[in-house]
Amino acid sequence: MRRSRDSVPPVSVVLVHGIRTSATMWRAQEDFLTERGNPAIAVDLPGHGTRRDEPFSLDEAMRTIDAVVRDVDGPVLLVGHSMGGLLSTAYAGAVPAPPIAGFIGASCTALPRGAGLAAYRMLAGALNAMPDRGMWLSRQVLDATLPASTREDFGAGGYAVSAQDEALRSLAELDLVSAVPRIRVPTWFVNGQFDQLRTHETLYRRLAPDAEFIIVPRTTHLVTAMRPRVFNAVLQLALATLETTS
Repeated sequence: MRRSRDSVPPVSVVLVHGIRTSATMWRAQEDFLTERGNPAIAVDLPGHGTRRDEPFSLDEAMRTIDAVVRDVDGPVLLVGHSMGGLLSTAYAGAVPAPPIAGFIGASCTALPRGAGLAAYRMLAGALNAMPDRGMWLSRQVLDATLPASTREDFGAGGYAVSAQDEALRSLAELDLVSAVPRIRVPTWFVNGQFDQLRTHETLYRRLAPDAEFIIVPRTTHLVTAMRPRVFNAVLQLALATLETTS
């Protein structure tokens, strides 16, 4: 997309990964955005990817998102998946409002607390207790659910198994019920039809009546990689919306 020198800068897209994975999970989206002419910045959260030697903390995760957003010259579309979506939801609804133009939360319409979070932590602990820390089982799941074009992207930056429990525990500190209604930018929530984190989708619809909710058929939690062309179409929709209102 060609723009004159005096035109508004293109919308930049900040991409925040989910738990255990890293910035590499966004490669299909980065390719799409590069072809479209939009700068893409995929972050590594503490304890993940290139930062696996660091401890995970909620404060540092939020600082990471904020630093990248504020470093961008021009409008920002913030996109987060799973844990990254929960963190980005809290960030988008922060006070004072952050400098973002739009927000996409993928696979994150859940409140990370109570029995559901406890069960997730128990499952993660069971995987970590396996001799290979659950890597064989994880590979089997990815092989069975993801297309070959994105299958390697989730693990290309390594798996953050050591940071997983602390990251899950920290998510309980997020006050998403307060944050979601405070989001004042165009917002899209994207869920796979069979996503386990659709648990509070009805509540999110009440909290964010102006947001668009997009349900991707025959898709599970890994919607960005399982149906990359569909997710890229959501990116196209969001970017076109922001470009026509800027």
